[in-house]
Amino acid sequence: MNGREWLQVVLYLAVLTSLTPLLGAYLARALSGERHPLARLLGPVERACYSCGGVSPDQEMRWPQYAASLLWFNAIGLVVLFLLQMLQGWLPLNPQDLPAPSWHLALNTAISFATNTNWQAYSGEATMSYFTQMLGLTVQNFVSAATGVAVLLALTRGFARKSAPTIGNFWVDLVRTTLYVLLPLSLVLAVVLAAQGVVQSLDPYAHATTLEHAEQVIPLGPAASQIAIKQLGTNGGGFFGTNSAHPFENPTPLTNFLEMLAILLIPSSLCLAYGRLVGARRHGWAIWSAMMLLLLAGLGVALWAEHQPNTAIAGLPNLEGKETRFGIANSVLWATATTGASNGSVNAMHDSFSPLGGAVALFNILQGEVVFGGVGAGLYGMLMFVVLAVFLAGLMVGRTPEYLGKKIEAREVKLSISAVLAPCVVVLAGSAVAVLIPAGTEGLNNAGPHGLSEVLYAFASMANNNGSAFSGLNAATRFYDLLGGLCMLVGRFAVIVPVLALAGGMARKKTVPASSGTFPTDGPLFVFLLIGVVTLVGALTFLPALALGPIVEHLLMLQARVF
Repeated sequence: MNGREWLQVVLYLAVLTSLTPLLGAYLARALSGERHPLARLLGPVERACYSCGGVSPDQEMRWPQYAASLLWFNAIGLVVLFLLQMLQGWLPLNPQDLPAPSWHLALNTAISFATNTNWQAYSGEATMSYFTQMLGLTVQNFVSAATGVAVLLALTRGFARKSAPTIGNFWVDLVRTTLYVLLPLSLVLAVVLAAQGVVQSLDPYAHATTLEHAEQVIPLGPAASQIAIKQLGTNGGGFFGTNSAHPFENPTPLTNFLEMLAILLIPSSLCLAYGRLVGARRHGWAIWSAMMLLLLAGLGVALWAEHQPNTAIAGLPNLEGKETRFGIANSVLWATATTGASNGSVNAMHDSFSPLGGAVALFNILQGEVVFGGVGAGLYGMLMFVVLAVFLAGLMVGRTPEYLGKKIEAREVKLSISAVLAPCVVVLAGSAVAVLIPAGTEGLNNAGPHGLSEVLYAFASMANNNGSAFSGLNAATRFYDLLGGLCMLVGRFAVIVPVLALAGGMARKKTVPASSGTFPTDGPLFVFLLIGVVTLVGALTFLPALALGPIVEHLLMLQARVF
């Protein structure tokens, strides 16, 4: 790496760290209903939303009611998005007269965007009309992200409250997140992106003649507005097929920097907001530190791997698949951030990374995407690991573990393990099925260990709601559409329901005073214990599969063998 690349990486991390406490303080106030800068301007809009929806904002819900509201809301959104795709040939704002996609692709896409995965087995500019992109995909980008924050807020109340039967109101959490956080930030980012050259238009596709006198179609569309929320909401679904490697989505070094920053900005800030809301700010910083150290570890390995001379190509650097406009470091930084968060947007081809570079992106996802993770989802996923870490610490000292003044008992441990292992089971089961039957192996572009990595990455991405892919795998088939859709549903809602059940149980508990035997959760020892638990669970679950995929591929690459 040269000095300019080091400067870009350090600047990115410095800006992210500097903005985290500022946005975290705002999030804590806005999401808890306290006074904040936008309350006077948008307060009437919030109240109008409750009035139109027949919602009483003061009426709180028990966890089963909260979960039922969340599931019904997301189910209705999924059905509406499916119908929009199937009817887009008859709907307005379709200047290219794009027909409806196949029913199984439409179903997969509807599940994908409703679960905040944004897995795309299609090219947006050749498949989806402007109407579908705006009313269907972009709307789901907002509400699926807001759903993740709502679950986090419910869990936060579960830890913070004492002997309480309720965990909040789902509709209030949804409205506040969308209105006070996602919409304002997206508006600002969309304007900046459009000013930098990201396309925002409702005109039909343009036609041009190249220097060789060939006819070229130049796709247009309302891209800037979707790009803003795809990054801020950790959705990742691009307007164009090549995502943020497309110059109409990511035209300049500034847009590249801002889009990378937007991936981690809200997930990082939510750690500090959580600390404020539970009355333990140092604990919020401890969780943030664990996430940042995991991010830096993966980033360091990936940067080293991608800058090594490749013996398979005469010792040259591995530039294939990189975003050559911005350099190797920016491609690696984006890949690490997007797989740490459940974002999935790309500005490079992960399939072309070196085996170890690709392994970092894969392992980030396999850890449950808790290296900051998705908006809301990453933190409530990490809190499941926190419960397990506190439980293990209690076993070590021989006393009932406590977290934020509440005892962690068998029910909480079982629910945490259920939430952690549900995506793991889906990843391994889906990958096993795909490599055993012809319908799964027909989509492979590579043989040997790299082919296995392609399949494993696909199911890891879908089950953990990331959405990126080793694009050598052709997933645009009925098999991957249907099995992948099931994986996305399980990976999202089989985690959310145990989290809400845990929130309800913790809210009913009484607090106990701290004693000399209470394990502190705001110091370096806790940070490293938490990192150890996250890494150990991921390694024990997936090390055999990784050994057969990227690890053995790396060893064979050293002998100049590629696949």
